[in-house]
Amino acid sequence: MAAATDHEKILALQHNCERVIKGKADVIRQIIVGVLARGHVLIEDVPGVGKTTLARLLARSIDCAFQRIQFTSDLLPSDILGVSIFNKDKQAFEFKPGPIFANIILADEINRTSPKTQSALLEAMGTATVSIDGQTRSLPRPFMVIATQNPIEFHGTFPLPRAQLDRFMVRVHMGYPAPGDERTILREQVLIGGIEHVQPVLSAGDIIAMQEKVLDVKVDEAIIGYVQAIVQATRESSLIELGVSTRAALSLRACAQARAFVEGRDYCSPDDVKRMAVPVLAHRIQVARAFESELATAHRDDEEVLERVLNDVPVPL
Repeated sequence: MAAATDHEKILALQHNCERVIKGKADVIRQIIVGVLARGHVLIEDVPGVGKTTLARLLARSIDCAFQRIQFTSDLLPSDILGVSIFNKDKQAFEFKPGPIFANIILADEINRTSPKTQSALLEAMGTATVSIDGQTRSLPRPFMVIATQNPIEFHGTFPLPRAQLDRFMVRVHMGYPAPGDERTILREQVLIGGIEHVQPVLSAGDIIAMQEKVLDVKVDEAIIGYVQAIVQATRESSLIELGVSTRAALSLRACAQARAFVEGRDYCSPDDVKRMAVPVLAHRIQVARAFESELATAHRDDEEVLERVLNDVPVPL
C-alpha cells in the first residue's frame, strides 16, 4: 500500500476532529494551519461550545505528549515550569519538570490566573525554552500551546496583556453549532465520552516533517507586498489605535504558507493571506475608543474593524 501523502494526512487529522466536533470544519482547519505554521492557538468563546474538547481532540489525534493545565487564581509559575527539589540521597538538587515539558499544552481558561503566572508562558511560547535556576532548558518538538478563554465573564479573570496576546499566532472562535449539527450532537451524545474512542492518525514526526515543508511554500513579491500593505493599513487607519507588529506580519506570512500547504499547493495566493488575516491579526490590534460605540458586536470589535481595513486594501491580481 502506498504511503499517505501530506494532504491525505491533513484530511485524516481534520476528519478525526470532525468525528466529535460537528459543523466546525473552518475552525478546525484554522487550528491545523496554526499547528503547521509552528504557532500557538487561542480558542475564545462562551462556555460549553467545545473549546476544551477540540484542544483535547487535536492532541489525541497526534501521537505525542499532552498536558492539560487548569489555570486558576492560585496557580504559580513553578506549577507550570517545574521546581528543583533537594535529594537527600544524592545530596543535590534535582529538577522536576512541570507540565510545560510536553508537545501540546492545553492552557484551559488562561485568563483565570495572575499576570505573573501568565508570563511564565512567554519564554516558552516565544523560544520553546524555559529558564529555571539559571539554566535554559529546551522543550520537546513539536511544541505548541492551545489556550482557551471565555471573553464574556470578567469576574475573577485577568485579561491577557498585549505582549501575551501577540504570542498567539491564531485566535479562533467556536460559536454555537448550527441547529442541524446540534441535533446530531444531541442524538449521538458525541461530546460525552466520544473523545475517548479517538485514535491517533499522525505522529509527532509527521507534524515536524510537514512544518519543515511549509517553509518551502513559495511566496512571491506580490504576496509579500499584500501582507505588508495590510500590516501598514492597520498602523495608519483611524479606526485602530495600535496597529500590528512585525511579528504579526511574519505570522501572517507563515499562516498563508501553511494554508496553501493544507490546500495541497506549493505556492501562496492572495486568498490565503486574506482568509488568515482576521484569525492572525484581529487579536493584536487596539480599536480606537472613538469608534467602539459605532460597532455592531460587543465582543468582536477588533474583527469587525479589521474586516473594514482589509476591504480597503487592494488585492493583487
